[in-house]
Amino acid sequence: MNADDPTAPALDPQRLADLRRRVADLLPDVLTDLADLARIPSVSAPSFDPAPVAASAERVAELLAGAGANVQVVRAGDGHPAVIGRVDGPPGSPTVLLYAHHDVQPPGSDDDWDSPPFEPTRRGDRFFGRGVADDKAGVMAHVAALRVFEGRPPVNVIVFVEGEEEAGSRSLPALLAEHHDALACDALVIADSGNWDIGTPALTTTLRGNVRVEVTVRTLDHGLHSGMFGGVVPDAITAMCRLLATLHDERGEVAVAGLTARDDTAVDYDEARVRAESGVLEGVDLLGSGSYTSRLWTKPALTVIGIDAPSVDQAANLLTPSCRAKVSMRIAPDQDPQAALAALTEHLQTNAPWGAQVEVGGPDVGSGVTTTTDGPYVAAARAAFADAWQRQPVDMGIGGSIPFIAQFAEAFPQATILVTGVEDPDTRAHGANESLHVPEFERVALAEAVLLERIGELGSNAGTAS
Repeated sequence: MNADDPTAPALDPQRLADLRRRVADLLPDVLTDLADLARIPSVSAPSFDPAPVAASAERVAELLAGAGANVQVVRAGDGHPAVIGRVDGPPGSPTVLLYAHHDVQPPGSDDDWDSPPFEPTRRGDRFFGRGVADDKAGVMAHVAALRVFEGRPPVNVIVFVEGEEEAGSRSLPALLAEHHDALACDALVIADSGNWDIGTPALTTTLRGNVRVEVTVRTLDHGLHSGMFGGVVPDAITAMCRLLATLHDERGEVAVAGLTARDDTAVDYDEARVRAESGVLEGVDLLGSGSYTSRLWTKPALTVIGIDAPSVDQAANLLTPSCRAKVSMRIAPDQDPQAALAALTEHLQTNAPWGAQVEVGGPDVGSGVTTTTDGPYVAAARAAFADAWQRQPVDMGIGGSIPFIAQFAEAFPQATILVTGVEDPDTRAHGANESLHVPEFERVALAEAVLLERIGELGSNAGTAS
C-alpha cells in the first residue's frame, strides 16, 4: 500500500506540502511544550505522590484547550485523572479518537542517567528524559496535529489522554463506560508504540499479552545458622533459584506447558541487529528458537523481574526461611491470559524443589491484540505514513503489551484500531536515558495530520460515529 494506491484517499500534492511546512513551523513550540510537560514527574505507580499526575493532567488540558478543543478532566473513583478533548469537524464527517497517556514510569536511580530524568535535555537529534517518548511525545503529536488545523480539522477529533497506563489502566474500564458516548469513534489512533527503525514507519498489528505473578517460597519457620544446619535443611533462596530455573529449557524456550505460539516471518530481523539494538554482551547466547520476530512478537517469553531476599551488603550466614520473586510472562497475541495464568501457576506449584512450600499470588493479566490490516482507515494510515516518510510502512509486532487496546476494542467494536507511536529501537522506554528522536517525531506529527486529512477525504461514507 502506498500514497498512490487506488484504495487510499487522494491528497493534493500542494496540500501535502502545506501540511509539511505547517508542521515544521510548529515544531519548535511543540518541543518546548513537550519539555515543559516532561518536567512534571507524573509517575502513576502507587508508591509515588499522585499530585504530579494531577498537575500533568491539568497541563495536558491546557495544551488541548489552546489547540481549540473543548476539554474536561475526568477520573473514576480514586484513579488518576484522564483528559478528554473534542474538536468538531465538518457535519457528517468521520470521528477519529486519538489516544495517548500522560503518566510515566518511575525514573530509577539518577546515577543511571546521563542527565536528570525530569530535566529534558537535547543532545544531537535526541531529546532525553523520562516520558519524553513514552508517552508525552504521543500527547504532543496529537496537540501538534490539532494545531496544524487551527481548530478546524477535516474530521471530528476526540483526544483521550489517560493518566494511569503505566500503572495498569485500572480505572479505564469505568472511564470507558461512563464516557462511552463521548468517546464513540470510527477510527482509534493509539500513539503508544513505535516504528520499525529511524526512517522506516510501521503500523503495529500484533502485541503480546501479559501475566504477572508474585511467587513466595518457604522452607523454614525461622532463619537458621548456615553452619549448624547447612547441608541438611534447604534454604528458601536456593529453592527459589531452582524453581525459577525450571521455567526455561536449556535453549531458553519457555518450559510452561499449555502456552500457545505462532511463527512470524513477515519482517527480516537478523541476529546482528538484535544484538546491536539490545546491547547484549559479547559471548551471551540469544534465547529460544525460530525467527527472531517470532520469539519477540508471537511466542511466549518469561522474565524474573524482581526478588525480595537479603541484600549482599546485609546478608548474614543464615538459611533464609522465605523468599519472594515477581515473574513477568509475555504471551502470544491470541493466548487466553486466564489460561496462561493457570498454566504458570500450576507449573510453579508442581515444580517446587525439596517439597518447599510455594504460594502464587498477586496476579495481573492482560490480553494480547491482533488488529485488522484491511479497510479504508488502514489504507489511509499507510498512505499517510508513506507521505510523511517518503517510504512504505511495514507491519510489525511488539513484544510488549498494551492490554487496554482490548478494552477499547470491546467498548467500540465498530472502530478501526490503528496502533502507531513515536518510539524507535534506541528509545529505551522505561529505562534510563529514555529519549525521543526529534526528526522522527516531526514525521510522526506530520503523518498524524496527513491521516486526519486523508480520512476527511473519505467523507461520511466511511464513518458512522460522527
